[in-house]
Amino acid sequence: MTKWLRGLILAGLILIIAIFGLKWTRQNMRNAMPANNSRISPIILVPGSSATQERFDAMVNELNQNTHTTSSLLKVTVHPDDHLSYSGQFRPGIVHPYIVIAFANNKDGYSNIKKQTQWFQHAMLILTARYHFNNFSAIGHSNGGLVLTRYLEKYFNRQKLRMNTLMTIASPFNFSETNINKRTQMLSDLVRDKSKIPSNLVMYSVAGTENYNNDGTVPFASVEAGKYIYQDQAKSYTQITVTGEDTTHHDLPQNREIVSLIQQYILGNPNKNPQPEVNVAPQ
Repeated sequence: MTKWLRGLILAGLILIIAIFGLKWTRQNMRNAMPANNSRISPIILVPGSSATQERFDAMVNELNQNTHTTSSLLKVTVHPDDHLSYSGQFRPGIVHPYIVIAFANNKDGYSNIKKQTQWFQHAMLILTARYHFNNFSAIGHSNGGLVLTRYLEKYFNRQKLRMNTLMTIASPFNFSETNINKRTQMLSDLVRDKSKIPSNLVMYSVAGTENYNNDGTVPFASVEAGKYIYQDQAKSYTQITVTGEDTTHHDLPQNREIVSLIQQYILGNPNKNPQPEVNVAPQ
């Protein structure tokens, strides 16, 4: 073999190694979490079906009254043609501003939840670029928790983002079904794709009960079905049951016990209010 031929083969091998190395680097950069969290870490709030961007006003007011620093509240509605309308404000210098992402088409049903998840992803692309954050926590009430769950499985890995903590409130992971052996198509799909949920996520699933069967709208068993999606996949999964006053489905976001849970587990600002019953699912 001539010296020239050996050099040509060596150059070819180096080129092949370089190409595969570049592909490996790009793939791992896409999958890597942000090396440094941005100073701004918003709390993203997603309402359920039939609810508007005003859904969390009472809850945010209560939270602001109970904390030393008043956070701003920006309310965004995503329209079917993908344009966003805004109200409220996003004040610079606030570490945990609240951002509501609501949908003009806020109808119920699995097909609409799929659409809302696409709209949510569209809004996140715009908001992260506009306000320069790479990590956040999220709270979803009712179907809002389903949108956030599907977002984690279908779109989350497309951006270099970190979701620190997720709290779902009365989210019907199995819709109105009370028998876990009768899984809806949505629950089956979410369980099938649960490996996409980030393993460093801290997740809390909150259920309100009037009679330990339901909250007047969502069956307790449907909320509990969330464990089949998050348990043994997220870093931790905690199921919390709230009983007593203001535990109907509509009242839960501003329920005082749930506000206390948000202060403690989302904002890291525990208070002295008595805590509700907490059931921790085994890992």
